[in-house]
Amino acid sequence: MLTVKNIRKTYGDTIAVDDVSFSVRAGETVAIMGPSGCGKSTTIRMINKLVVPDSGSVFVDGHDVLALSSNELRQMRKRIGFVFQSFRLIGRLTARENVMLGLVTDGMVKEEAALIADEMLAKVGMQAHRDDLPRELSGGGQQRVAIARALAFHPPVILWDEPTASLDPILVREVLLIMEELAEDRAAAMVVVTHELPFALRVADRILLMDKGRIVEEGTPADVFGHPRSDIGRRYRDLMAYQTDTTRSTL
Repeated sequence: MLTVKNIRKTYGDTIAVDDVSFSVRAGETVAIMGPSGCGKSTTIRMINKLVVPDSGSVFVDGHDVLALSSNELRQMRKRIGFVFQSFRLIGRLTARENVMLGLVTDGMVKEEAALIADEMLAKVGMQAHRDDLPRELSGGGQQRVAIARALAFHPPVILWDEPTASLDPILVREVLLIMEELAEDRAAAMVVVTHELPFALRVADRILLMDKGRIVEEGTPADVFGHPRSDIGRRYRDLMAYQTDTTRSTL
């Protein structure tokens, strides 16, 4: 489904991503984790060429994304849903219109696009707010609309770039629950850049731990966090132990 081979990205003398390779099967959920600045977001943005790698290749269903023409890339991006940290909704459009926009721009008649938008909004629990403007929604509501927009083309690959990073802690849970439901559906290959450790433990089939632009560990959550081999893996194990102890002390 998705194969990333030896991608590399530098900014001047700074190496952001250094020879990263991984693959994701259809229906699989892979979480990319690591400290801030380790290259997670740059990696995921290179998959659909929002960031252009210096070298390497990205294949979706056998098609080399990085070798596509501008028009071919636009078509491919319909097959790669992307949910950003910021919601990127258009303020003058309703929730329904935001979800419809890409479909209508692609040539779909408005009536059909509206039906798909309603279906996607219902999937994320936002159909009752389809006529609301973004400013009338909570941060969690806005992100759920953004998720509905990413689902509109029924993409076989969905990329998530820290989708809860812009939310108040109290709103994080509602977005994570939507993501968990989508992961359970197994309808798409999902790559999730996240700092949400409990979410990764529950939902991810595999964890990629990054540090200083490289993947330093890869495996199931139980393997990576239970038997870490890297310094960053041991730090996550210690964090899990601390969170567990803190929870017990408050009960």
